[in-house]
Amino acid sequence: MKIKVRSPGSATIINAIATGKGSAFAIQRHVTAEVELIPEGIKCVCEEDIDTTLMRTCAKLVLEKYNINTGLKVKTTSNLPVASGLSSSSATSNAIVMAASELIAEEFDLEPLKKWEILNLGIEASLKAGVTITGAFDDASASFYGGFTITDNLERKIIKRGPMENQKILIYMPERKSLTAESNVKRMKILAPLVEIAFKKALEGDLYKALTLNGIIYCATLGFNPEVAVDALEAGAIAAGLSGTGPAFVSITKEEKQDDIIDAWSSYPGDIIITSVDNQGTQFR
Repeated sequence: MKIKVRSPGSATIINAIATGKGSAFAIQRHVTAEVELIPEGIKCVCEEDIDTTLMRTCAKLVLEKYNINTGLKVKTTSNLPVASGLSSSSATSNAIVMAASELIAEEFDLEPLKKWEILNLGIEASLKAGVTITGAFDDASASFYGGFTITDNLERKIIKRGPMENQKILIYMPERKSLTAESNVKRMKILAPLVEIAFKKALEGDLYKALTLNGIIYCATLGFNPEVAVDALEAGAIAAGLSGTGPAFVSITKEEKQDDIIDAWSSYPGDIIITSVDNQGTQFR
């Protein structure tokens, strides 16, 4: 028996590193995890050439949670770029923990984990694997539930969540990677008072202004070129800014402005991804 779960990545509205409070929304780029029982040990198979520590940690924590003497084989596939600021780690954790817990519950006639337990176990795995600074509760919750979430990451509390307006999402991917865990936290916290202003905008319901303001603030801190966001806005984007700790830039746009933004970004080296909002969240396949 195999269980398969698909979990979306997410884009940043407010990066939580500076203040401990954040916001994100899910996008239609996904990590899919397929889990099956094996006699012993944990075997990880991944199409991409990435470190499998997070995959292994997720499987291990689920086995420990159930205290079951069995092994797990975990296979992941993804169309979500890694180390890009698009929550590939959160999507991976959500997909594996949900699939593994459902498999063990069914095979051994046990209670499946509740949604909240799955979400928290995935965050614990991300922290243990060292792929996040804050636990990325904003990213993980948006990926898990779909739509947008506004969160207190330190308290692991969802302040507000709901469906995101179904606009086109354009992502500019420069030719570099940016590992969240290697970011300069001290430098990011210098601009915390400005991030607080962006967070207040998100709480008031102005997610687009919040995203743009946050993205430009973090560009200044992390050394990314804010002109990428400004070019998108000039071409008609509703909102644009750096996602996570980069390097991806995200712009939200109406379909009729899509080509104008692509033209504006075409002079920058790298790739452009066209996608949409995901309001479904993490689901069985």
